[in-house]
This record gives sequence, C-alpha cells and structure tokens, in this order.
Amino acid sequence: MSADFLVEIGTEELPPKALLSLSEAFGEAILHSLKQAGLSHGEVKHFAAPRRLGLFVAALDEHTPSKEIITWGPPAKVAFDSNHLPTRAAEAFASKNGIALADLANYIENDGSQDKLCYRATSEGQPASTLLGDFVNAALASLPIPKRMRWGAKRVEFVRPVHWVVMLLGDAVIDTPVLSLIPGRISRGHRFHSSGVITIQSPASYCEDLRQAFVLADFAERRELIRQGVTQAAQRAGGSAVISDHLLDEVTALNEWPVPLVGSFEQRFLQVPAEALISSMKEHQKYFHVVDADGNLLPLFVTVANIESREPQRVIEGNEKVIRPRLSDAAFFYETDNKHSQAERREQLRTIVFQEKLGTIYDKTTRIVALAEYLAPALNANPAWVRRAGELCKSDLVSEMVMEFDDLQGVMGRYYALNDGEPQEVAEAMLEQYYPAFAGDRLPATATGTAIALADRIDTLVGIFGIGQPPSGSRDPFALRRASLGVLRILVEKKIDLDLLDTLAYAAGLHADLKARDGLERQVLTYLLERFKAWFDEDSIPVEVFMAVQAKDLTNPLEFHLRAQAVHRFYLLPEAAALAAANKRVSNILNKAEGGLPVSVDGNLFEGDEEKTLFSTIQSVSATVRPLIAARDYNRAMQEMAQLKEPVDSFFDNVMVMADDPHVRANRLCLLNGLRELFLDIADISLLAPAK
Repeated sequence: MSADFLVEIGTEELPPKALLSLSEAFGEAILHSLKQAGLSHGEVKHFAAPRRLGLFVAALDEHTPSKEIITWGPPAKVAFDSNHLPTRAAEAFASKNGIALADLANYIENDGSQDKLCYRATSEGQPASTLLGDFVNAALASLPIPKRMRWGAKRVEFVRPVHWVVMLLGDAVIDTPVLSLIPGRISRGHRFHSSGVITIQSPASYCEDLRQAFVLADFAERRELIRQGVTQAAQRAGGSAVISDHLLDEVTALNEWPVPLVGSFEQRFLQVPAEALISSMKEHQKYFHVVDADGNLLPLFVTVANIESREPQRVIEGNEKVIRPRLSDAAFFYETDNKHSQAERREQLRTIVFQEKLGTIYDKTTRIVALAEYLAPALNANPAWVRRAGELCKSDLVSEMVMEFDDLQGVMGRYYALNDGEPQEVAEAMLEQYYPAFAGDRLPATATGTAIALADRIDTLVGIFGIGQPPSGSRDPFALRRASLGVLRILVEKKIDLDLLDTLAYAAGLHADLKARDGLERQVLTYLLERFKAWFDEDSIPVEVFMAVQAKDLTNPLEFHLRAQAVHRFYLLPEAAALAAANKRVSNILNKAEGGLPVSVDGNLFEGDEEKTLFSTIQSVSATVRPLIAARDYNRAMQEMAQLKEPVDSFFDNVMVMADDPHVRANRLCLLNGLRELFLDIADISLLAPAK
C-alpha cells in the first residue's frame, strides 16, 4: 500500500538568498530518513516560496518493510553440558529471547563454522504515519541556519517564525507536533490576493490549491515564469533584459505571484558609468537592467512585483521614485570622485591597514610596484606602465563610489584612470588585477594587468604565510586558496615561463620583517603547487600523476603543468602500467644495491640478447627523446618511451639482475639506472604503479 505525502512549513518571509538552499536541504534530509527506514516512493517535488518550504513525495510506502531478526547465541558445546542439559549461558539466551528451556535444542543452527544457538524472529513494519513527523522535525533541526530565532513565548527556534504546518499522507492528516504546532490541512495563500485560510484537499492537489490562492509554490516554475516575463517586458519596451542567474534566484525567492513591470529613469543618469547604475539597480532594488542591440545600457529597468495591481502604472511610478535618489547618489559620487586623481587618492591609503603585521594598503602598493617590475621582463611588459599601474591599483578603494558599492572596485579604478589621462593599458590593469576572480573567470588580457594581478596575489601569499597565518581547515580569511589558483592559471594558461621559487624569495625580501622568513619561499611554493591537485581532480587526472611530477621538485608551474599533461596521456596508454611497475622495481633494486655504479654500460659484459636489445632501445629512444624534452614536447617524449615496454619486460623475464659476478651485476644495474634516468627526465613514473 502506498499514498502521496505532503509537508508544508508556513513561515514569515524567509531570507531570499538562502531560500533555495534551505529547500534543497529540507527535502534531502527527509528523503535520507525515508531511505534509512526502507520506505520506497515515486516522484519527488520540492517547493519553496517566500512564506513556505514544502515537499511532495508520490506513492510513499505506508509501512516500513518487515525485517528478519537473527540473534546468535553461544556455541552448542558451551550451551549444553556433557549431559545435554542447558548451561547458564543457554539459560540467559533463552530468557533474553523468550524461549522455553525444553525447546532450546530446536534453536541450534550452523553459522558456517560451528553449531550455535540461534533465534529468528520477524519484526513487523511500522506505519509510516508514526515516523514522518519525526523525520520532518529532524530535517528542520539539521537545516544550515547560521542564526536561529525564537518568537513569542515559545522555546522552539527556526530561521523565521512558523505559523502553520500542513502534513498529509494520502487523505489523512499526520498530527505529530512540528515545532510545537499541530499539523493540519490548512494553509494560507497570497498576503493580499487571498483572504482567509485555504484547505489542501490532498497532496496531489497542493499546487493547484495554492495557485487558486495566488501562490506559485514551485520555485522552478516561478523562476521560469519570471525569466520569460522579464524578457518579454523588456522586448516590448524596445530593449533586452540582462538576467543573471544569481539575481533571478533572489527575485524568485522574493515573489509568490510575480508580475514583471518596466520602469524608466532620466537619460542624464547615463553619463554615469553603466556598472555603477547597474550595481545600484541590482543590489539595492533587485531590478533587471535593459540594454540595446549593441549592449549599451538603456534608461529602463524591469522590476518584479509580488502583486497583480489594478493600477500597475502606480506601482511602476513608485519604483521609479525609489530608484531616482539611488541613481542620483551614484551620479554625485562619480562627479565628486572625478575631482581628485588616482594619484591623490593613493595618499589616503597610508591610513588604511591591510593587515596589522603587514602594514597599510599604501605599503602593499609599494611592494606590488617592486614585484611587478621584477616580473615585467618575463611578461614582456612595459616597466613604466607596470610601475604606474602598481602605484594606482588600490586608489579607487577610497573613492566615494567604491565605498558605497564595493563590488565596483577595479571597475571604477579603470574609469578614474582614464579620466586622469593615464595610458589605456594602465587603466585596464586597474580592472584586470582582480582577474580571475572565481573558477572559470577571464584572465588579464594585458601584460601590465598580468603583472599587477600576479604581484598582488604573490605579495599576499608571502605576507600571510610569513606572519604564520596560513589557511587551516576551512578557515581562509585572505582567500589564499583562490589567490593560489589564480597565480597558477595565469602562469599556465598564458604560458609564462617563471621560476616561482626565485619570485617568492624576491617577494619575501620586500617585507621589512617576517618572523617566519626561514624557508618561507619553499613553504609557499609547496602550498601553491599543491593547488594543482584540485585543478587536476576537476580534469579527472589521478593523484598519482600529480605525485609523479611533484617528485621532480619543480619550481616552474608551467613546467609542472606541461609534464603533468604528458604523464597523464602516458598513464592512459596500455604500456603505462607495465612500465610504471618496472620503474618501481628498478627503483627498489637500485635503492638496495651496494657500492657505486660504473660510469657507463659496458657492452662486452652482456650475456644475453635481452640485455643488448634493452641497451640499444634505450640509446635509440634517448636520441629521439632528448631533443623533445629540450623543446618541452613532453607528450611526444612520453609516447616514444612507451616503446620500451617490450624490451623491459623481456629483460626482467630472462635476466637475473643480481648476478653472482660483481662486474656483470654492476653493469646490469647501470643499464637499469639509465632506463630510470630516462623517465626521470620528465617524471618519476614509478609512482604511477599502485601501492601493494
């Protein structure tokens, strides 16, 4: 027997940025409990709206399955004495399981090794209706809520006050208390369009019952309706709405009955940088901005009202009235900021602390200048532009605009640098210093921007490690993991040939006093290169490949990445496993060998064709591979080395390495060492072999 299940938690308005994650966590927790209880079910639907979290589970089993309980007792030889009478151990087993002593002989089974007392019973399934309330309470208690609140005189806590609970299994109400409320089938509709309570007829009718009360409970349905409505509204107004997923989710979480409306603002505001206007509309008012066919901002916006007004123009006018002072503020900030140059603003950075032990932001820009100039030759960057960009790169942080809209740092720096008449590339560096800001983000396009982006991140890494505050666990207040991946991406994807150890040492020297100075650059380098693990994991490159390249103790990230890519391709070849195992065997043999090895292999000491074949193949492959390695064509080099499989296998199958003759033994060890050194020129492929 099965029945549909529905639960709805009715609340005051839930935090819009957390609504979707709360809904998903709520549903997943309940489904986990159902699985643990062995309750099968059909389709699942999550519901999330400003005043409700809900879950629908179709065709849920009405009873948990029956289970066979097997209780093993003492061995028969322990349970009965020599006269076949029950011992105290048998009596305890009989008492525990409700078995008459006279019947114990009927409860002997073999467990696969010996005869034992065994009691079998069947545990009848429980009604799902007696369990579901507890599952819901457990799910609510486990939600990722940073700070819970209480309301009224109640002791219960939740993210927002809870006013009603609906919980149905089929047509029946499950009345187990939830957050001190007795569930029923009574819900509530839209605050303004619906009057009074509404009755949920059945789990299957939930969506339609709420729709009649002007509530779209399905988040995905509501999200798509808003997307289409905003798009169409902007098109009717002669433009195209720019819809970001983040803003769309937030607007969806704010509305139960969404109605998109187009508003406008004065043309004069378009003299302000578009990013500032967009930030004001998006962050403060949750408006979607509108652009023309060329991507230029239009004096229009689309707002989504949570009401179907009989006078929509009044709603539009209200929104226009609200946004006007916001845009006026942005215009005022921009006008005020342009009265001062970036160079003048830099002096204000002397009073702003970057980190207590690392000085002010002004001090940081001074280090960025020096480090960026150090990097300039490797990047083919203009030293004068690099110096100027380094000096100005943080000046916009004290501008009126960025202090109001912190997401515009770099963006406004670019505008202000252009207004000051700085070179175009210097201005672009103001923005590019923050690239990449997240996984998959763009990289700096200019050499100057690249230099500043690297210098900024490397300075932070060296400084924070130098004062003994590296990331630990999930704690990473200076976002060093993200900074490290940014450094690696820039160096690898832009093919920048840089010895990072030397660079880190230079960066450390720019700090006046770092207590953890000894070995600092090596520590930071290790941390940086360890980030390749996460990078490779996303590319499905096994950790063994990382370890094989890491064994080379490289200090150039581009080198590390090129070799890792080649080793990974080699790892996928059919010959790889055997050659990795052979290299591991060679490594073990050489580690145990006593005495020094000859300078070179002596062909006169060969006793079999297998030795000669391996030696000639190594020489041939080496002649081909050495130029490829010099040209950094590691992929082709590894492909060439794959042909060593057959002669290596033949050698180990037919040749005794540790021969009795010390000269022959030493010569064979020298031959194997040559094999190992050939592979070691790229990576230690012995680490590709599985551990035993």
